[in-house]
Amino acid sequence: MSQMRYIFGFHAIMSCLRQNPGSIQEIYLDSARHDQRARDLFKFAEIKNIRLIPCDNARLARMAGTVHHQGVVANITLIQRHITIEDVLETLHEPALLLILDGIKDPHNLGACLRVADALGVHAVIAPKDRSVGLTATVHKVASGAADTVPFVTVTNLARTLRELKQQSIWIIGTAADATHSLETITLDGPVAWVLGAEHEGMRRLTRETCDQLVRIPMVGSVESLNVSVSAGICLFETYRQRVRKG
Repeated sequence: MSQMRYIFGFHAIMSCLRQNPGSIQEIYLDSARHDQRARDLFKFAEIKNIRLIPCDNARLARMAGTVHHQGVVANITLIQRHITIEDVLETLHEPALLLILDGIKDPHNLGACLRVADALGVHAVIAPKDRSVGLTATVHKVASGAADTVPFVTVTNLARTLRELKQQSIWIIGTAADATHSLETITLDGPVAWVLGAEHEGMRRLTRETCDQLVRIPMVGSVESLNVSVSAGICLFETYRQRVRKG
């Protein structure tokens, strides 16, 4: 099954042009833009034989659903293939590294988490279908191409998925400010799934209870919490650091 969707922003559209140009139907560019970025996009679209349509800023805003579109919007076709976590795990030849997001509703946070996940080698990002944001145009823009490179798996029952991951010897680690263990004290060189909740609510109760271990990020300043994408970056980098050291 396929569906049409608009994405916007130069970085997101250039990433799609490089990685999946066949999905782009047309690109709409602000007719008032004649800068180097616009010229580069025009040349790249021409090479890929993709139609570029000049239009006004008001039309771009209607298509993108925001005035923060940078003067460019693309109409893309998404082929909806249901990706399962089994699809991801069966291709791995190294310890799994997963990022599980419980209840992230802000598209900026999801986009930033996907970007961090791409940078630090996460094999898949997992989220519940309900009470969570999907891959919207804003997510694509903020992710700066990572929405096209990191598998995004949605599940109907997150607690059940966590139990299934445990059966495959993946250690489930949740982040919690009141956890006994601190991040720098745990070993992370095996198969790991990091679980992070929404910035204010944290993980849901059942998600928290299903984790194998809870870990806190050491905080030495005056702030009490971090943005979820920042927390994800810290936890994933520590995992990457330990794996590189072991290797």
